[in-house]
Amino acid sequence: MSASTIRVICYYNGHIVRTKTDVEYEGSETRIVPLKIPIECTFQELIDMIYSKTIIDKRRFKLVLICKYPLRNGNRFQPFQVRDDSSVREMLDLVNTTTIEEIELFIKVVRVKAQLNQCVGGHEDVFVRNHDNVAQFDYGCGPSSGPVPDTGLHADDEDSADEEPNDEYGEDVDDECDGADADVEVDRHASFLRAFNQALENEQGVYVSAQAPSCDVSNHPDDETLDESSPVTYHLPPTPQFQHVENLDIAVASCWTPWVQPTTGNSSGEFVIGQVFNSKSDLQEAAKIYSIKAHQEYVVVASTKKLLVLRCKKAKECHCPWKLRAMVIKDTSLFVINKYTGPHTCVNPCLNRNHHQLDSQLVSTHIKALIQAQFTLSTAAIQASVMEKWGYQISYKKALDGKHKAIRQLFGDFSQSYTQLPRLFLGIEQSNPGGAVVWKTCETNMPNTEIFQRVFWSFKPSIEGFQHCRPVMSIDGTHLYGKYKGKLLIAMGCDGNNQLFPLAFAITEGENNDSWGWFLACIRNHVTQRPGICVISDRHPGIMAAMVDPHLGWATPFAYHRICMRHFASNFMTRFKDKILKNLVCRAALASTERKFKKHMNTIGRINSGALQWLEAVPFQLWALSHDGGRRYGLMTTNISEVFNSVLKGARSLPVTALVLLTFFRLNGYFVARREVGANRLASTEQFTPYVDAQIQGRVVKAGSMEIVLYDHEKGIFHVKSRRGRTHRVSLHEKTCTCVKTLIYGFPCSHIISACQHRCVDFRLFVDRYYTTQSYYDTWAPLFHPIFNEDEWPLYDGTVIVPPESMRRFGSGRPKSTRLHNEMDVREGKTLNRCGLCKQLGHNRRSCKNVNQVQ
Repeated sequence: MSASTIRVICYYNGHIVRTKTDVEYEGSETRIVPLKIPIECTFQELIDMIYSKTIIDKRRFKLVLICKYPLRNGNRFQPFQVRDDSSVREMLDLVNTTTIEEIELFIKVVRVKAQLNQCVGGHEDVFVRNHDNVAQFDYGCGPSSGPVPDTGLHADDEDSADEEPNDEYGEDVDDECDGADADVEVDRHASFLRAFNQALENEQGVYVSAQAPSCDVSNHPDDETLDESSPVTYHLPPTPQFQHVENLDIAVASCWTPWVQPTTGNSSGEFVIGQVFNSKSDLQEAAKIYSIKAHQEYVVVASTKKLLVLRCKKAKECHCPWKLRAMVIKDTSLFVINKYTGPHTCVNPCLNRNHHQLDSQLVSTHIKALIQAQFTLSTAAIQASVMEKWGYQISYKKALDGKHKAIRQLFGDFSQSYTQLPRLFLGIEQSNPGGAVVWKTCETNMPNTEIFQRVFWSFKPSIEGFQHCRPVMSIDGTHLYGKYKGKLLIAMGCDGNNQLFPLAFAITEGENNDSWGWFLACIRNHVTQRPGICVISDRHPGIMAAMVDPHLGWATPFAYHRICMRHFASNFMTRFKDKILKNLVCRAALASTERKFKKHMNTIGRINSGALQWLEAVPFQLWALSHDGGRRYGLMTTNISEVFNSVLKGARSLPVTALVLLTFFRLNGYFVARREVGANRLASTEQFTPYVDAQIQGRVVKAGSMEIVLYDHEKGIFHVKSRRGRTHRVSLHEKTCTCVKTLIYGFPCSHIISACQHRCVDFRLFVDRYYTTQSYYDTWAPLFHPIFNEDEWPLYDGTVIVPPESMRRFGSGRPKSTRLHNEMDVREGKTLNRCGLCKQLGHNRRSCKNVNQVQ
């Protein structure tokens, strides 16, 4: 190798694998091409050389060059993206500044699909979403050398929302942003309506079963499955967390145009004099991205509404001449560069952990598309995305602040959302009349102002559809994670196909006797007056008190209260800490007959008499299926509420207006999808829902192997013996069987089916009407209607609603969890900690209470 060339080994036709300390290139068909690169080689010359040596089609593929970059602190390597002339010089300089004799260069080959306009400049990366039909460009490396393709996202576009850099919720704004956007007007509400539409279109979900597979607590293992004819592309749960960091960039779409129609261009990627930007904020953002890509930093010399002057941070230290000066064009918001000296002549040989220009405002711009696609995006995923895109590990606080700003820019301000909430309900009522909205506020010393305390809402399709559901309702509460504390209370029904049916919602100050009584009173007064409803819940004191209050309408016999078996078993486990006993309690609760129930209870009493006394103190009808009387239709848990809580998990960190809108869109998605399923089954003359069809089909098979003895042909009394030798008494006239399963579930057991076949009686007469296809269709038949534009909503002339200051979360960083953790939060099979002092399980040295005894 001559002194004028550097040996570079190029890898392609494989994939990059990153570890904590190294970067490797793997693949069964990986190919290697050695190159001798001149020291004065430019980025475009390097690209052309690689295209010619690898015979990669330049028209169909883009090249992304990743250099294996050594770090000074030990034998560690990190990926370094080569994208311009300065990064090429820095890569080739490794031979002189380190002990490396040859450079390893990894090549990513990116296919260009449906490219609208050819990007000018060799440094642009084109990423295409897997589910998009149109290519979206990622402008991330400074000015282009020519006109930028018109993406329809310019600042003067009526469908684009300007960004507001200042954010009360997560303040982290650089000094150069002061006064920069004073003249920007933001239409936040229209912005988050568009964000919702895009987010919901991007989501893919499946139907949610009333009994989730992860928590099978029913005494029959037949979980709900998705019907093959059911559509699955409706507004349902968000996509899961990202599994691989390399997929994050593909999910990011460019939501901004950094500059518009520059008057001149520069193929090296540098700014040029005369370059025009939409606004000062766009210029600042382009300068930040340019500096991050070049691994250089600048300081703000001057920043006003009409002027921006930037200078290299190492100007005095290294005599770097880099400087940029831009001014506003008179009578416009456009900024034009009138002086520029570049590129940087200073060298930054080692990447820092952080970058001054990589602030939370830039992070928020980067993750907007990610937040739209996935409300539950974690802070760690944001850090990984930033690391993958720019090579810098930002702090947890900066990532969290960027997430808060992105949420505010997409969905509006947290405080203002409480003020906008009454008009939002008026807008929903305008196009969807007949729903229920109930407010509870507190008076203040301020005129025409009241403090928010609670709001209850239920949509008319839910109110009408619940009349055709089984008389079972599950209630539960969950935390809100936004700027203001609070609880979201949810009431869920269950349709004839064993799917959840969202019924009513409420935002309250917390879970207490008053809030639960108020919530249940709203349901009874404004949603349903059906008698005999079975309410399944945990044992919260507020719920227990409300269910026995005769003034609320939920006391027996107007309603029947039942306890979630999963929560009940968890309470038992917390008290006695014995897994064997806990499993026996679950078996006793799931036993369908009193004989089996007594058998398990006797076993518990022999092991621990105190545990038996604890169980006997709770009325059996509250938690045991054998004593239920068929009220709960076999639903033993509050899974239907818990599952919907998980569906709304991401929305619980959004402003309350966004949360209400999300419930509207989610419910519409459920109704549209399941209405179509019901209509198809009616057209195909199917009599029952898929859930009951599958259950009966299995029982018909079992019925064929039973022995039957007839005792009374008029009353239809039979003696049925199963293959296991167990005998049961069947009465067709009374529609009963001693196995009690027909009473519990509402459709015939295998013994009754066997007796019906013996007497040529149609066993379908023994199926409750709630399981028929007609009832299923009637459940989901009511229609939601589109919400009008905000400027068409009725005006709200009531008092101004403000959020309670006592519910505001103060301090920065991640909110502290207020969830009361118990054994349900511990994964099954997880290894417990063993104390190094007393050698016992369940704690460590720091929390050891036996330390004095050991010493």
